[in-house]
Amino acid sequence: MKRTVEPKVLYFGTPVVLISSRNPDGSTNLGPMSSAWWLGYTAMLGMGTSAQTVKNLAERPDCILNLVDPAMVAALDRIALLTGSREMSDAKRARGYRYEPDKFAAAGLTREPGELVDVDAVVESPINLEGRIEAIHDIGGPDSHLCALEMKIERVHVHEELLMSNDRYIDPLRWDPLIMKFTEYFAGGTPAYASSLARGWQMPPMPLPAN
Repeated sequence: MKRTVEPKVLYFGTPVVLISSRNPDGSTNLGPMSSAWWLGYTAMLGMGTSAQTVKNLAERPDCILNLVDPAMVAALDRIALLTGSREMSDAKRARGYRYEPDKFAAAGLTREPGELVDVDAVVESPINLEGRIEAIHDIGGPDSHLCALEMKIERVHVHEELLMSNDRYIDPLRWDPLIMKFTEYFAGGTPAYASSLARGWQMPPMPLPAN
């Protein structure tokens, strides 16, 4: 039997990404997100219009997509409820978000300058995609406060252990992306970490890893 329901979120399994964008003061903001898909060398990124990342990219289109693997999950969760904007909605504040100007330090991640774009990449990310936002599209109607950002990928950096012999292909068996299912992190089909994002969603508790 199937039932007609209205789920709180429709995240059936999407890769987790940290987006590097440039703040007005020139520093790099890190924005965690998990609504991303790729076609050719174009990435489509879904985000809320109030995010500092979106505000940055609307004015300064340089960005880096730092793909996340399971080894980075604790660092990612440390910034899951941080925002690079001093102004935030009442809904975000109620969920526990707080302002943090240096998310690299808060996450315990290492920065390095991009080669083609004027933002910092995450050293710990096995895959970094440099490029620029080409267009921003409103989605879901005027009251949705959602948008899709169209990014042109211009340079790809991949950890050599993930590459196949000819360097043109990434080994799909070695690349194990961190996946967001609804409000929880998964790796290899199993729970990876108890996500801070689950707070307030009435999700069942998940134990932390032993180490």
